[in-house]
Amino acid sequence: MTPTGRRGRRPAAPRPGRRPAAALAAAALCAALATGCGIRTTSVPVDAGPAPSRVPCAMPAEDITTQAQQGIPVQIYLVCASELVTVDRAVQVRETASDRLRIARALLDELRLEPPDTEKQAGFSTHVPGTLRVDGPHAGDPKGTLRLSVQPEDLPSEALAQIVCTFAESESLVPDESMTLGGPGDYAPRAYLCTTETKASPKAVPTADTAQLP
Repeated sequence: MTPTGRRGRRPAAPRPGRRPAAALAAAALCAALATGCGIRTTSVPVDAGPAPSRVPCAMPAEDITTQAQQGIPVQIYLVCASELVTVDRAVQVRETASDRLRIARALLDELRLEPPDTEKQAGFSTHVPGTLRVDGPHAGDPKGTLRLSVQPEDLPSEALAQIVCTFAESESLVPDESMTLGGPGDYAPRAYLCTTETKASPKAVPTADTAQLP
């Protein structure tokens, strides 16, 4: 006897090569919006953090022009990327040989100042203490000597390099290649040199006597 009910009927098999339309649509959507479906589009790790900052060690031209309009343009040495790099500043004292101490104090004032935001963003910093002062020579000092309120050897090496190179490249302060500096006490002053090596790595500032050694 043949069953008359639905019991015993086999379900119709899907046709070969055919997928339900809804499944195809879902697959296409997941391909377009991979993150929404929890699918990673690449096996290479992606750094979502900020791009590494660059240290150009250079000031925009408009900033240099603005500074030059505020006084007499001078150059000082700051530290950037572990090197000495010049920046343009303006001072209110004319650079003449008639008043070396005023020039030295004006330059030191600029070295002591915390760099403005534009220079900080470019990577510049100073190691010169804010309390440092400079005075004239003691009796018996060599001509051209300047005395700091701290013994030069006791300053951070970068700070001494900044001072020596800034002073040494001022024609009104240094007639030759060396800068003679002393401290507040009775120690004899020493002639320091600003060399290419000093600018590239201001960890040591040579003196004139050591530079002459073989």
